[in-house]
Amino acid sequence: MDSKAWFREAKFGMMIHWGLYCLPAGEWKGKRMPYIGEWLQAYFRIPNREYHPLAQAFHPLLFDADAWVRLAQDAGMRYIVITAKHHEGFAMYRSRVSPFNIVDATPFKRDVLEELAGACARHGMKLGLYYSQDLDWSEPDGGGYTAGRTWCDGAGVWTNDWDFPDNAAKDYTRCYESKIKPQVQELLTGYGPLCLIWFDTPQTISPAQSRELVDMVHHYQPDCLVNSRVGNGLGDYQSMGDNEIPEDAMGEGLYESACTLNDTWGYKSYDNNWKDARRVLEIKRHLNDRGLNYLLNVGPDALGRIPGPAADIFRAVGRG
Repeated sequence: MDSKAWFREAKFGMMIHWGLYCLPAGEWKGKRMPYIGEWLQAYFRIPNREYHPLAQAFHPLLFDADAWVRLAQDAGMRYIVITAKHHEGFAMYRSRVSPFNIVDATPFKRDVLEELAGACARHGMKLGLYYSQDLDWSEPDGGGYTAGRTWCDGAGVWTNDWDFPDNAAKDYTRCYESKIKPQVQELLTGYGPLCLIWFDTPQTISPAQSRELVDMVHHYQPDCLVNSRVGNGLGDYQSMGDNEIPEDAMGEGLYESACTLNDTWGYKSYDNNWKDARRVLEIKRHLNDRGLNYLLNVGPDALGRIPGPAADIFRAVGRG
């Protein structure tokens, strides 16, 4: 079965947002994050000198890749997409490009992607990787510096302008060449067959750079799909807006809607606004009937656990 036929038939997948942001879990210096948890560093404008040391406390001893894959299978999911690097710039795998990664910067010293890729292979689950190719708050030339303040009552910015305030001096191409492109190559060549690469937030990336990433994916992994958030009108399938539930049927092509199970992507300890299994099944039927895959997200905690209420919901969905 070719990759597009598989994607069209998959219908249902698990998205996993996991990074250093799971440690503060939505709170910083006595204040709670009113927005999605993985944007905590930008919302509170936390300097890298304070944020990066979180890695020294990241030791998710209860992480069990096989248990995660079995849970996805129990829910009836056909693929998993996990954050290899989110906007904070922290790699959830051993990167030779940057020491700011889970093996070299934490006491855990295990490659999460390697373990999850192995578990997916053992259980017959397809694996996709999320990679933030434009925004990177750990880098002085990370993208998004032309977008300004855009969300959360004007408190949030796309680029890191608290550590690196001179947006006019930024050059995303330096970040792209030194980190983004070589890390994407690492992911494509180090973790076995991937079903898709899930890029995100194309703000600054040029048409030529988007094209280069698409071509790189197809060169190293011809059966790996690229989502539309690679930017500049490219990609093998269309990613809808976050939590977008279209009313109309889609036309020709491949479509996917990524949605949260509660109100956040990255773990927030106090977000218990879970959709129950009945609602998840309603959304799944609605999307599938209109030609879209349903990519349902969960944010594991700092110990590597998928929250108990979420796990219960996934299993109930599988029984439904």
